[in-house]
Amino acid sequence: MTATTTDIERAAGLLRAGGLVGLPTETVYGLGANAEDPAAVTKIFEVKGRPPSHPLIVHIAAADQLDDWVEEVPRAARVLADHFWPGPLTLVLRRGRRVPLEATGGLETVAVRVPDHPVALALLSAFGGGVTAPSANRFGSVSPTTADDVRAELGDGVDFVLDGGPCEVGVESTIVDVTGETPAILRPGGVTREDLEAVLGRPVDVPSTSGVRVPGQHPSHYAPRARVVLVEPENVVAEAELAQEEGHRVGVFLPPSLVGAEVKAHAVVTVPGSPAAYAQGLYGFLRELDQQGCDLIVASLPVEAGLGLAIANRLRRAAGPRLPV
Repeated sequence: MTATTTDIERAAGLLRAGGLVGLPTETVYGLGANAEDPAAVTKIFEVKGRPPSHPLIVHIAAADQLDDWVEEVPRAARVLADHFWPGPLTLVLRRGRRVPLEATGGLETVAVRVPDHPVALALLSAFGGGVTAPSANRFGSVSPTTADDVRAELGDGVDFVLDGGPCEVGVESTIVDVTGETPAILRPGGVTREDLEAVLGRPVDVPSTSGVRVPGQHPSHYAPRARVVLVEPENVVAEAELAQEEGHRVGVFLPPSLVGAEVKAHAVVTVPGSPAAYAQGLYGFLRELDQQGCDLIVASLPVEAGLGLAIANRLRRAAGPRLPV
């Protein structure tokens, strides 16, 4: 069911009252709060179990509102906003006074984007302000791409969930730091490095580490309950069958190069050949293998070009050292 006008007005009222709303975007579902209400923003961290030092993204309704939320807009930021918004691109800029430090993890920078989803944009318009909205899941776990995912993950922790159908992109937005002389990708996502470079007409860095904290940088993130093991594509079948023989309930991400191969495992997901289809389905595949009772998932990394860079980033973090329980 898609959210109605009545649903959107209800959600906007809850935001004004300091409540939390699950909202669809083209990337993943977000857990939204009034960006200018420190108490409501703090609730997001409490519900997610997210460390308060981890900054949130402020979602706004249009690119022409950017100046209301940041201190200054460099030329590169203006070019990117005009070209990619609405869309899966987040810009890191100097924080404007309108943004409370609770939303930025105490930083003097703020991450901002305009989502490309009719329900999200209708909510932002009805609400009339900015909405902080990290993914609507427990901190470190698999991001939600349907309204049912949000309800299953957060339950009563969210006051209302707007249903906008399955997310089209399926992985989070690309985060670009435009506070320095050279734009840098701090988190790969739905807008590719190649797309950014084509618009800017110059290289865009992808640093392995950054002094600017942004969402999605923890070593363990986007993680299912099952442990994820990454191997070379040609070793997926052998690794999965060995683990199955050792007593694991193994889930397999079968790469496109091995489509049709037989593998002895508890559950098998055939990875789409299209990077866009893989990105859209990634989190659903991880949830599916969890639901089938797998305790180990064997996967390989795609070629790290285009959307493959974002998919590889999510798989590496899903396979990272787990957060302490």
